[in-house]
Amino acid sequence: MKTTLVLSTALAGMAFAATAQEVNVVSWGGAYEVSQVEAYNKPFTEATGITVNMIAADNPSTPLKAQIEANNITGDVFDIEVSDAIRLCDEGALVEIDPATLPPAPDGTPAAEDFIDGALQDCAVANIFWGTVIAFDTTKFTGEKPDSAADFFDTEKFPGKRGLPKNPKRTLYLALIADGVPADQIYDKLGSPEGVDQAFAKLDTIKDDVVWWEAGAQPVQLLADGEVVMATGYNGRFFDAMVGEGKPFEIIWDGQYMDMDMFAIPKGAPNPEAAMEYLKFATDTQRLADQAKYIAYGPSRKSSAALVGLYKDGKTEMAPHMPTNAEYMTTAVMDDPTFWADHDAELTERFNSWLAGS
Repeated sequence: MKTTLVLSTALAGMAFAATAQEVNVVSWGGAYEVSQVEAYNKPFTEATGITVNMIAADNPSTPLKAQIEANNITGDVFDIEVSDAIRLCDEGALVEIDPATLPPAPDGTPAAEDFIDGALQDCAVANIFWGTVIAFDTTKFTGEKPDSAADFFDTEKFPGKRGLPKNPKRTLYLALIADGVPADQIYDKLGSPEGVDQAFAKLDTIKDDVVWWEAGAQPVQLLADGEVVMATGYNGRFFDAMVGEGKPFEIIWDGQYMDMDMFAIPKGAPNPEAAMEYLKFATDTQRLADQAKYIAYGPSRKSSAALVGLYKDGKTEMAPHMPTNAEYMTTAVMDDPTFWADHDAELTERFNSWLAGS
């Protein structure tokens, strides 16, 4: 899917007079893309006259890596996960970003102090905090309803198929949470052979009942089609289905896996100046708060929190749907890009071998 927003270039700044009046942004599609188009792209085009070409990918780091390897960069701004941003920056593939060049908060607080810890990396700037959470179809449970990670693994008490992502990062941790491991001990466990064995042993208990998904839209569709009764997926996608489309879903926040999405600009981008202007614009206080009108992802700036209000329907308070809600943080597991940089290859190999049954 490609959405092109074209407004008059009459407002274009003089700094871009000699450059192409467009910027190619590669993101994740779906309701998330809609939120970016409304909160970032339309006002950016209106303010600058620069066309924003929105390009969807199941995971934007995949085309980014392919373009880098082929030495043929066609995207300007990529919305990627923290671990990818750190790895590609270390490899020298991304443009470094000076926090001093980013817009301050409305009260003048420098960007370096206004962004939540971890949201500023050497080559990337976070726009949202999001969670991988459990959701279930309320029509499938007439009596007691599931309310924990442990319930997700209890197919005797809550029978039916489960939807899980086909990767170790967002499955192994959940197995450990469901097996009673505290959130703050997850990485210690996964860093040990015994802990990894424990996670796979727990996954074994539901392996025959799992439908595996690989793209963000799939768990919502699996639930809607009745192929599964519970699934893990991105909280914003579930919110859009529940509130935007009226689906009979409910979210279980126990053991959510929290992550950030970050904007990064590859070296060799076709429109580097426009790309940097877009990144600065899209990560200012107001724009990040505006995005929360369209999807339930938490802004990466502290100053944006007070500006988060109602959903676009004009009646739904967004705060209770934010993954950064204090109530949901007690059992949340925050992504650890350093851990995954060290262990991703070995755990992925073990996971794929386990999937294959060996």
